[in-house]
Amino acid sequence: MKRKLILASASPRRKEILEQLGLDFDICPAAGEEKITTENPEEAVKELALQKAREAAGKVQRPALVIGADTVVAYQGKILGKPADEEDAFRMLSLLSGSIHMVYTGVAVIDAESGKVLAHFVEGTEVCMYPMTEKWIRSYIRTGEPMDKAGAYAIQGGCMAFIREIRGEYMNVVGFPAARFCQELLYKGIDLLGQEEEEEK
Repeated sequence: MKRKLILASASPRRKEILEQLGLDFDICPAAGEEKITTENPEEAVKELALQKAREAAGKVQRPALVIGADTVVAYQGKILGKPADEEDAFRMLSLLSGSIHMVYTGVAVIDAESGKVLAHFVEGTEVCMYPMTEKWIRSYIRTGEPMDKAGAYAIQGGCMAFIREIRGEYMNVVGFPAARFCQELLYKGIDLLGQEEEEEK
């Protein structure tokens, strides 16, 4: 039986990525308080993704696969979330300028009917940036783009001019590891792209 997809996120970037995959889905954003029990970036995003998926799954009244996701930027093992204000954005971008950092996205997929976790993983991508001048950073912040982004930048936006190299999945840095997501579910016998489900392995 074909199950509806539910994205437990209001992120326009995740919505766009799933649309680019050609998937049919509804959005049911998780609104509960985010709680993490670790400062480890990889474990933190896995925790948050599962929390979001479980919250949204509790609201769904029909057969569905619920997708929870959370993305953080980590510099020297420390989480850089969304900036609190413009000075916080400046601090983050100054740290990332001319250096290497990691972007981690945790993903959890839950069967809303059974509550079974079908996939739960974290994808990491290494990003190397060119140096940015203080003048450019201030100018970029004035565009408003960094203010709702983890690490205060968008790889697909104005900051693309300073992305020297990435090692890993590009879409993961945008906000959702599309290829890993599809492959994880294929391994479980769920072919989202073919819109057919095989017997679970």
